[in-house]
Amino acid sequence: NISHYRNRAITDVFEPGSTMKPLVVAAALDGGYIKENQFFTTKNLRIKGKWVKDGHDYGTLNLTGVLKKSSNVAASKIALSMPPEYFWRFYHSLGFGMSPGVGFSGESSGSLPEYLGWNEFEQATLSFGYRLSMSVLQLARSYTALADDGQLHSVSLLKRDRDDYVQQVISPKTAVSVRTMLEQVVKKDGTAYKARVEGYRVAGKTGTVKKVKNGAYSDDYLAVFVGMAPASDPKLIIAVMVDSPHAGQYYGGLVAAPIFSKVMGGALRLLGIAPDEEQSMTVLLTK
Repeated sequence: NISHYRNRAITDVFEPGSTMKPLVVAAALDGGYIKENQFFTTKNLRIKGKWVKDGHDYGTLNLTGVLKKSSNVAASKIALSMPPEYFWRFYHSLGFGMSPGVGFSGESSGSLPEYLGWNEFEQATLSFGYRLSMSVLQLARSYTALADDGQLHSVSLLKRDRDDYVQQVISPKTAVSVRTMLEQVVKKDGTAYKARVEGYRVAGKTGTVKKVKNGAYSDDYLAVFVGMAPASDPKLIIAVMVDSPHAGQYYGGLVAAPIFSKVMGGALRLLGIAPDEEQSMTVLLTK
């Protein structure tokens, strides 16, 4: 069966869901459309006659809370604070909608709709990862901008000593801010407590996505988690996507995060990367 030989991380595309939220926060922060100490109300939002809702009532959230609780409403407000062209250019600069250039046969470009055709509701849903598609490789690559102080890396299947095609896509300050926020996602009351790795600081984001079947969203899910460690100076990024989890659980934080934890823990030890978690670690204070 030929499908057994496909490298699905490179050839298969999916809608990335809430794993886009940190990138939207980075885009808006970097462009000066929101402030780091801003608060967002999360009451259900009506846009173009359609509703954007959260799974729970989160009240008012700061930016860290938006990512920690994964609020669709707040993410939509952040997306709508940006001009469509700026928002589109930011996603495009991360490599979405174009081939990652690995040179692997059948590699996917995914899709990113042209901003001229967006209405406000579509712009809002792009903030929580609907209406665009990508491979797991493209998702992992986009997080290099958060991991390496704003520098987006090119991708290669071969080990190399340096990357000659690095692009600075956001400021180092923005990248460090968002990375610090993403450490809270892996804390006790975040969505990805199961992604933690003993002895290491981890930063990452969950996604739970309804699959499209015959042009409509179905009751079948994808569970996603993408993260990095050690968060103080990231060396590895791992993206996990579980297609149609069947154990009765389908949330990214319950299904994909534990896989991340296991693989990341093993990889860090194998590579001899020093632990960076101190018990007295300063927690990002709520302003």
